Amino acid sequence: MILIGVMILIHELGHFWAARFFDVRVDTFSFGFGPRLFGFRRGETDYRVSLVFFLGGFVKMAGELPGDESASDPRGFQAKPRWQRLIIVLGGPLMNVVLAVALLTGLYMVKYQKVVDADSGTVIGSVAANTPAARAGVQEGDRIVRLDGKRNPTWDDVILKEVESAARPMRLTLQRPNGSQFDTTVTPTLDERSGAGTAGWSEKGEVQLGPVTAGMPAQKVGLQQGDLIVSAAGHPIHATVRFHEVIRGSAGKPVAIEFQRNGKPMQVTVQPVWSGADGPARWVIGAYVEPKLNIVTSRLSLPSALSESVQENVRSAGLIFQVLEGVVERRISAKLLSGPVGIAQMSGQAAKQGPSAFIAFMSMVSLNLAVINLMPLPILDGGSVVMLLIEMVMRRDLSISVKEAVFKVGFVFIMMLVAFVLYNDITKILPAG
Repeated sequence: MILIGVMILIHELGHFWAARFFDVRVDTFSFGFGPRLFGFRRGETDYRVSLVFFLGGFVKMAGELPGDESASDPRGFQAKPRWQRLIIVLGGPLMNVVLAVALLTGLYMVKYQKVVDADSGTVIGSVAANTPAARAGVQEGDRIVRLDGKRNPTWDDVILKEVESAARPMRLTLQRPNGSQFDTTVTPTLDERSGAGTAGWSEKGEVQLGPVTAGMPAQKVGLQQGDLIVSAAGHPIHATVRFHEVIRGSAGKPVAIEFQRNGKPMQVTVQPVWSGADGPARWVIGAYVEPKLNIVTSRLSLPSALSESVQENVRSAGLIFQVLEGVVERRISAKLLSGPVGIAQMSGQAAKQGPSAFIAFMSMVSLNLAVINLMPLPILDGGSVVMLLIEMVMRRDLSISVKEAVFKVGFVFIMMLVAFVLYNDITKILPAG
């Protein structure tokens, strides 16, 4: 929650600085909403901390709202030329974009991590039974060489297409390990809990053990975090999903696990136990598994870090727009969206992973806030931009009644959206069923 508040406060700081630059009278700069707790007055502006400080803040400019008593003030917002008002409105999202770029630039100058793909191409590592991928004839080891007309897609391309294609066919060209190729169609189904399309496949890669729970079967037989899993119950393991399937399908029988530790082949037999400690009851061994990524860590110079940061933020912004477009076109369920509770959860998880992960997450939240605010919806910055552009074309201001009506509709819409994302966050937290 505090992270969201800080990001929104920085957003409002962009509006504040732009307003001061164009000599707009700023009555209030508040960290938080609701009753004033404390603060100070400097010049004509009341700098305050308000009661609900963890949800951001606001800037109150003279003559900002339709029908405001100070609308006739020559230093009021509405009295300024439209191009100046446009810059003031864009100041908030711009500040969030600058922050997102700055955070990643600083991070990359200290720690820049790049994943080196040992097995180039998009290769299927696991196909779950009775899933769209299985019914389409997709097999482990198949390489996706074409996806809806795009040659040699990355796995990120595949995931995005899968997420947005619930009940919509994806045309694939697959290449078998023997070199033969064939065309097929996979139609992802909708995952009701996440709101995303799912095909039932996973990328091929090495799998290693993550944290091992003390006192559980994995720890008792000597398995350790970082062990590279080779096979389980005789099944080669090329995806985390496959490992879970083997353990859950063991019916409590001992499972032979072949693994490597520091390059040395080893084998143990582990006895799964029935447990529901971290979710629905199932057979478990008390160890997390995760993809083993070949990561090269380095430090970038300022120019290189800035360039890489800009490229990453452009890619991320494009992805955000694609997801929002999919939601509007009903190709992606709105359940995929997260609100303040979901963001707070993800923030906590990122913090546990260390400073690098948390800084990257802060950058992502700031960029999301910029993109969301630029949506052409009433009461958001994007809606104000659209209204100002209309006025520029018309060469006159819209009537007060029109602006008030738009503001009221926008307020109701935003309140409904907030209620929806909060409900969405809560349903994701509650156990399934």
